[in-house]
Amino acid sequence: MSMKTAVAVATAAKLFRGFADPTRLAILLALVDNEQRVKDLVEKIGGSQGNISGHVACLKECGLIIDRHEGRQVFYRAAHPEILDLLHSAEQLLAASGEQIELCPNYRDVNST
Repeated sequence: MSMKTAVAVATAAKLFRGFADPTRLAILLALVDNEQRVKDLVEKIGGSQGNISGHVACLKECGLIIDRHEGRQVFYRAAHPEILDLLHSAEQLLAASGEQIELCPNYRDVNST
């Protein structure tokens, strides 16, 4: 594997790590259709405002979401339409092999320790 390919694989792994966290994935799913404030995300997803804010900051820093200020309010949305494409592709893949993924012993539940 060339160094360029290794770097691309490592970067792709970081991208998918962002999607692997259930809270970040829920935030992305909530933001693909419309803008939301952190308060809206807390109500929709659950969790504390601090926790949701931290995940929003992470996604923004990674360039996956962007913000828009309106007075004192900040609205967030998905930064790229490709995020929606990726999520739709994942949904199709899960429809085809989700049961096998769920039962796979190599992928432990992300909520278990």
